[in-house]
Amino acid sequence: MATRIDDCSFWQEVWLDPRAIRRVTADASPRRPAGWEDLREGRPGVPPVEPPGQWSPLWAAAVGSALARLLAVSAGTRVTVPDGLVADTFRRALDALLPPGPQTRALTLVGPGLPAIATDIALVPQHPQTGEHWAPSGAADVVPLSWDVWAHLAFHRDRRPVPGAGTMPDEARRDDPPALTPFGPFRPDSDVFLSTLARLPEVRQPCLREIYDHVREHRYADPF
Repeated sequence: MATRIDDCSFWQEVWLDPRAIRRVTADASPRRPAGWEDLREGRPGVPPVEPPGQWSPLWAAAVGSALARLLAVSAGTRVTVPDGLVADTFRRALDALLPPGPQTRALTLVGPGLPAIATDIALVPQHPQTGEHWAPSGAADVVPLSWDVWAHLAFHRDRRPVPGAGTMPDEARRDDPPALTPFGPFRPDSDVFLSTLARLPEVRQPCLREIYDHVREHRYADPF
């Protein structure tokens, strides 16, 4: 597959290699969806940063949708998120959109391959084929997130340098290039955020309606 992306990182065209696709008739039996364990082994997720240092549009769209659902289940209460990439993609928006207060609710990654943890809000994967989300046990509220983004958050671990004897020669070839560093802070997709929030019944609540109107009128302000 080949794609063409403009200067603003928007996809313009997609080409499919005819040698890599096959035609399926409308009455053909559908393929059985992959199980969660199969997804873990064969679909490890999509990195959040693209060359030369731009946040992935897929991440911006997925987080924008999940952010709307997260605000809906927060009931206007402050939400705490774990440090790391989850904080890089969610914390800034939550701090900007939710009012400060002593009461907080905890957001935790929950899903296949992760230990069962009691939490207020579970950030769970959404199946890429069926659209169904992982159903955890013991979570008060559930927020689905695209599998490709969730899998990277849950299982990707950056290899950190450790002290060693001597140094590597400058001419030596490494097989572990450093991870790409983004140009600036992460920004969820405001259009996806607004369209998702508009379809949720919770948007009728005064606090969420105020957030919706504010973002619609200032869609290029922080954190968007």
